[in-house]
Amino acid sequence: MRATPVLTTSPPSSLQNKTNSAVQLKHIPTGIVVKCQDTRSREQNRKLAREHLAEKIDDLLNGDNSRSAIVARIKARKKASAAVKVVKIQEIRKG
Repeated sequence: MRATPVLTTSPPSSLQNKTNSAVQLKHIPTGIVVKCQDTRSREQNRKLAREHLAEKIDDLLNGDNSRSAIVARIKARKKASAAVKVVKIQEIRKG
């Protein structure tokens, strides 16, 4: 993994351009690159970038069994269940 501090490139960048707080991480074996400029602290951005990189690597290696895919399936199931409940309540009110 290679870490590189870079200048931020967001629209209100007048304050952010004065510091190299953005971090770019590259996972060399896979070539995945992640850039984070969420905070003004380089250490916090580095931590967040590592988390994003770990998530992307997990998605690449595990596919449908990755953590983010499992969480997405659970959310979709809950949303579908809530929709069914709404339909049932509406039918009861009409009935």
